[in-house]
Amino acid sequence: MAKTNFVIAIDGFSSCGKSTVAKALAKQLNFVFVDSGAMYRAVTLYFIQQGVDMEDEGGVASAIEDIHIDFVPNNQQTQILLNGEDVSDAIRTMEVSSLVSEVSALKQVRTAMVAQQQKLGAKRNIVMDGRDIGTTVFPKADLKVFMTADPYIRAERRFAELAAKGEQLTMEEVVENLAHRDHIDSTREESPLRQAEDAIILDNSQLTQEQQLEFVLDLYQQAKKSSAK
Repeated sequence: MAKTNFVIAIDGFSSCGKSTVAKALAKQLNFVFVDSGAMYRAVTLYFIQQGVDMEDEGGVASAIEDIHIDFVPNNQQTQILLNGEDVSDAIRTMEVSSLVSEVSALKQVRTAMVAQQQKLGAKRNIVMDGRDIGTTVFPKADLKVFMTADPYIRAERRFAELAAKGEQLTMEEVVENLAHRDHIDSTREESPLRQAEDAIILDNSQLTQEQQLEFVLDLYQQAKKSSAK
């Protein structure tokens, strides 16, 4: 049976603006946007709230069974629901950021989330961003983009985002957090962050959001033409 849906995978480092580009792209194409990072953040938040010990495999497995994550469109935004509760803001705190890489490195967590992600994109046109979308979740995605940017520029963006939410942190703390997450994401045993061989690099260090969107839209048009042949 011929494939009828189109899958766009956007991977890359923390604070590269993956979600911003993915959201804009999905809106432009009328695709479903799935923020895989938000799913791991929601799991992390749940672990924090419930005091789950990441060293306890049985406890982790039990907790995963109690976690239900949904994405609900709300005006121009997408709400992330954790067991029915809107946690869109709660998952973006530094407390969650400091633990999300460790939680997402757990095999049981990744297995459960990858299964949910694959189910979400099985029959729909989707744009999904994360760290292993083009390598593990959708290795046969129709278009793969790998985003990167200068580490200090990434830190500046993250610092501004946290400051706007009232979090009192130093730039040094943000730089350290991003470096820590990069290391864990790139060296973990389960689905490490890496560029897929057929992914196209987007270094957005000096690009505006509009320029990034234009770049990816052009790639989409090229990919559509190729798939139609």
